[in-house]
Amino acid sequence: MNVTDFTMDFFSLKGRNAIVTGGNTGLGQAFSVALAKAGANVLVISLMEEDGETRGWVEGCGVEYKHLYGDITADGECKRAVDACVAAWGSMDILVNCAGISINIEDVTKFTRKEWDKVVAVNLTAAFEMTHEACKHMIKQNRGKIINIGSLYSFLGGQWSPAYASTKHGIVGLTKAMCDELAQFDIQVNAIAPGYFATNLTEKTRSDPQRNATILSHIPANRWGWTADLMGACVFLASDASNYVNGTVLTVDGGYLMR
Repeated sequence: MNVTDFTMDFFSLKGRNAIVTGGNTGLGQAFSVALAKAGANVLVISLMEEDGETRGWVEGCGVEYKHLYGDITADGECKRAVDACVAAWGSMDILVNCAGISINIEDVTKFTRKEWDKVVAVNLTAAFEMTHEACKHMIKQNRGKIINIGSLYSFLGGQWSPAYASTKHGIVGLTKAMCDELAQFDIQVNAIAPGYFATNLTEKTRSDPQRNATILSHIPANRWGWTADLMGACVFLASDASNYVNGTVLTVDGGYLMR
């Protein structure tokens, strides 16, 4: 391809079909809407009941939306989601592994195998299984985009939650390993590592003056991220504009890791 062949159409997702795990709240909702705004149909699988807001925003972009209530840690649920996408729209083109949990316990000696297993199952094992099911279709198509959602704790220690930090480090390893396996099929596997974002889950931290000030002191941008700040990164990694970007981790953190 010559430089003159490149157009802004490379960022279009028109005609593509996507799955976003945990895609009807918080950061996942932003990813779902971003993909829809770029032209993709979106299927969300989540343990949250459909609230109508995400559907309205996605369908308002002139594309189709499907919601599956399901636990991606349960046997067969990842396959059910991928099969539903292919049955509805004929292909499986984009996967965003966003679903995640964290269990925080201040005393590390009280963080047990029970908590560990629960976090690992959602954050890492389910991401592997979703990727495993999706890539079966992507290999046949000789095309696909897989976007894993990491964290600042993909690079840092995780005080009060050794499982969360371990799984987010693991997401980076999974991204690189699957890139190495799937690049030959023109499938790109990348990750986004969000920093501190203003969502319902972070409301308690943001409302604590001391903790809020401590976090802001580490962010050169001097503000928490808005979920909209993640949307461009998602569209880029899901589009043909990133066809030679593979196995990388794109940090969206307002410069947090630079300080």
